[in-house]
Amino acid sequence: MELNALLSLIKNTNGKFAEDAQTRLDNLTKPQGSLGRLEEFAKQLVAISGSLMPEMDKKVVFTFAGDHGVAEEGVSAFPKEVTPQMVLNFINGGAGINVLARHAGAEVVVVDIGVDYDFRGLKREGFVSAKVLSGTRNMRKGPAMTREEAEKCIQVGIGLASEYAKKGYKIFGTGEMGIANTTSSSAITAVITGESVEDITGRGTGINDAALDNKVQVIRDAIAVNHPDPSDALDVLSKIGGAEIAGIAGLIIGAAANKIPVVVDGFISTAGALIAYLIEPKTKDYMFAAHMSQEVGHKAILEKIGLRPILDLDMRLGEGTGAALAMLIIEAGLKIYKEMATFAEAAVAGKNS
Repeated sequence: MELNALLSLIKNTNGKFAEDAQTRLDNLTKPQGSLGRLEEFAKQLVAISGSLMPEMDKKVVFTFAGDHGVAEEGVSAFPKEVTPQMVLNFINGGAGINVLARHAGAEVVVVDIGVDYDFRGLKREGFVSAKVLSGTRNMRKGPAMTREEAEKCIQVGIGLASEYAKKGYKIFGTGEMGIANTTSSSAITAVITGESVEDITGRGTGINDAALDNKVQVIRDAIAVNHPDPSDALDVLSKIGGAEIAGIAGLIIGAAANKIPVVVDGFISTAGALIAYLIEPKTKDYMFAAHMSQEVGHKAILEKIGLRPILDLDMRLGEGTGAALAMLIIEAGLKIYKEMATFAEAAVAGKNS
């Protein structure tokens, strides 16, 4: 579907359902509000789904993979060859996201949206070949992508959201893999939030002080060369973004259009969420922020969107690991809402007036 037509389908979540959910929560056998954010999560799920008794029986985490030309500037502790190697690790079930998704009862779908590697002939369950480009170009020297390439990457995410909504999946998680993608995410953060590059650039894969200084300069140079327009999300995305970041933005837009909640992982995923939010602010209603990343720029993006993270575990792996863990907490809130007895059902006396 054409992007503008799809955006017209996105509505603010239903206030009437949220009110009805609050009424039920307030009548459960507990002091009102005593389960804190678990109640908030249940209420948001009801409002998103438009169902008083929503389901969370089918969960999926999408791990988008893409390479970054800026990796050649020495901004990562790992070489770009790690991106396809990790894709194969995901497919074989051996990565952190596979372990935590199994724990959460979620499937993992690995999406090659921009890896500089030929996966042709690879036919495996849970692997989607949707390559738009074989890695972005070096943003220090010019635009990472054309605007058309960025739009195609967004469409990949939208298409996956619609496909899996039709298959009956009730909640999505976002994840990513791409050597040097914290560099792109930091650049996006600096341009859109207005924060200084130094204040929002972290160590990514664990670089030393000298490499961090270089990374900051590379980002400054990329912004100076490309002049991304902070009021135009696609301009920012194409000039200093990445294929996987665009895919995540598209997934979130598609999820909102299909009334599916989406759990946004860490720093890179939230950069994708920021792009989706700038394209259509109503997408925020459908987002859960999984956790607070150790990456220093993450807080600035969350504040820009207006999201409060669920967990704070000093994580910075990406892949969708935080999203998988947060699904467990969100599901706990839904189970409280659905399975806990009301005062009337339990024949328990209510609060004195």
